[in-house]
Amino acid sequence: MSSSDEIRDLQRTAWAGLAAGWEKWDSVIMDQLGPVGAAIIDGLDIAADDRHLDIASGTGEPGLSIAKLLPQGHVVLTDLVAEMLDIATRRAAAQGIANIETMVCSADDLPFDDATFDSVSVRFGYMFFPDVARATAEFARVLKPGGRLCASVWVKPEENPWTAIAMRAIATEVAVAPPAQDAPTMFRCAAPGYISALYENAGLRDVAEWDVPVELVTESPAQYWQMISEHVSLAVAALRQVDEPTRERIRSHAMTNVSAFEQDGRVRVPGLARCVVGTKGSDDRGHCP
Repeated sequence: MSSSDEIRDLQRTAWAGLAAGWEKWDSVIMDQLGPVGAAIIDGLDIAADDRHLDIASGTGEPGLSIAKLLPQGHVVLTDLVAEMLDIATRRAAAQGIANIETMVCSADDLPFDDATFDSVSVRFGYMFFPDVARATAEFARVLKPGGRLCASVWVKPEENPWTAIAMRAIATEVAVAPPAQDAPTMFRCAAPGYISALYENAGLRDVAEWDVPVELVTESPAQYWQMISEHVSLAVAALRQVDEPTRERIRSHAMTNVSAFEQDGRVRVPGLARCVVGTKGSDDRGHCP
């Protein structure tokens, strides 16, 4: 497997290239992932004057929603990719959110002192961290005693047809190699207990996990394909390998299969995420595993 630094360099390039697609489809993505953000917020037990850290913030959620709940508090949005945080900054300005700041950094090397934050959120970032144990130890380190960490990951592909349909269509034309064991990829953390074990090894207590259903809603099969092909990292990477006729065959295959989810003039494709919460003990300053 590549080194952590090499993986991060590749991720910076890839996700910087995806930023425009995420901004273009912002409203659809936010509607799809809104229930997960709400579940994370419920798990954090936020107070109005808290200091909160949002990891792998991307275009800003759930950090921006949390900032609205902290009239006397402050939120730091972090991400590996400056282009994503630029979108988060624009979204914050459009919503009149001023109690935030952004910082480009790696999740496993946070530039904050011990016990700085009352809570930490990680919405769909865990799967891509080169070293998940080291990142979790960092989250525990920067949490104040009694603070909570809440994260979300995707459950297995079979429970997420919103992305599996597209990837199966791509697989009809492109040989997609399976990822190396524990390599950063979308479904790396799908197994029940995977994140919980990381929390417990980092010293977090009262760890609990629960599943959260989501739904990707688009206006048509054509819009479904356009959205997926412009913002889902796995699909974008695979489609770069093919010529236009092949891409059109993949598109047709995906649209035919996603049509099964048409109802009431919309395409509604389900998915399933898992949220995991843990608490830092009052006598625990966090530790490296």
